Amino acid sequence: MNETSPGNGNGSEPGPGDDAVAQAAARLLRAAAERVPCAPVRGLIGSDDVKAAYAVQELLTADHLKAGGRVTGRKIGLTSPAVQRQLGVDQPDFGVLFADMSVEDGASVPVDGLLQPKVEAEIAFVLGADLAEGPLDDAQVRAAVAHAVPALEIVDSRIADWDITFGDTVADNGSSALYVLGAPAKPLTEFEPVEATMTLKRGDETVSSGDGAACLGDPLTALAWLARTARDVGDPLRAGQVVLSGALGPMVPAAAGDAFTADIGGLGSVSVRFHTTGPEGA
Repeated sequence: MNETSPGNGNGSEPGPGDDAVAQAAARLLRAAAERVPCAPVRGLIGSDDVKAAYAVQELLTADHLKAGGRVTGRKIGLTSPAVQRQLGVDQPDFGVLFADMSVEDGASVPVDGLLQPKVEAEIAFVLGADLAEGPLDDAQVRAAVAHAVPALEIVDSRIADWDITFGDTVADNGSSALYVLGAPAKPLTEFEPVEATMTLKRGDETVSSGDGAACLGDPLTALAWLARTARDVGDPLRAGQVVLSGALGPMVPAAAGDAFTADIGGLGSVSVRFHTTGPEGA
């Protein structure tokens, strides 16, 4: 990403300086490295300063790239109107996906490497064309999708007790951690995202449910928002990238011993398990 970010959510009010942004990034990086949740960063960058929050996210992205990380796509968050109202915002957000965040379908994830994980079921789009030029309207965005797959996002906040505002979660890379892509892959000629229904089970218990309309009215609407936003910040979406389009239902906490399976009607299923590597580990 370059230094250009979405505009300041506070209008003409001056935002925090570079020192505050750097301090916020350092706090989040330390929490991740030490696996100890930290205090919110909104005291440094504000609760709704979009520009400052993405500036922190860019520092985290740069740190990951410097360590050898490879970008594989983006995740979209805050696509639910209820969550937007809860945080007092009127727009979604995004985070960056890296290759080392990808988990195989059906694999078991060690909770020791996470802080306070939660799971949510989504539709993932794999792009077959760049979304860098043109109007980036609904027709262009739909045509750019190579296929859709069922997905689970394992979200995790570096901020203690998930005590987050818009600024906190954006700075924290959209509260992202890991993602799982399921099967089968279907082109949009065979699957209509807005018509999808979702059931997420922990073991045999249904713990979350929803549908395509819960994601900004249509997961493709979320993808179009991201395409335009990504181009605006100078880092457009590219062919081959994965986009997690946003939760289709409420996220649920995950702990060692849990096994989750999401079924997305018309598309397929995806699953993940959790274990501990500690002395009492599975």
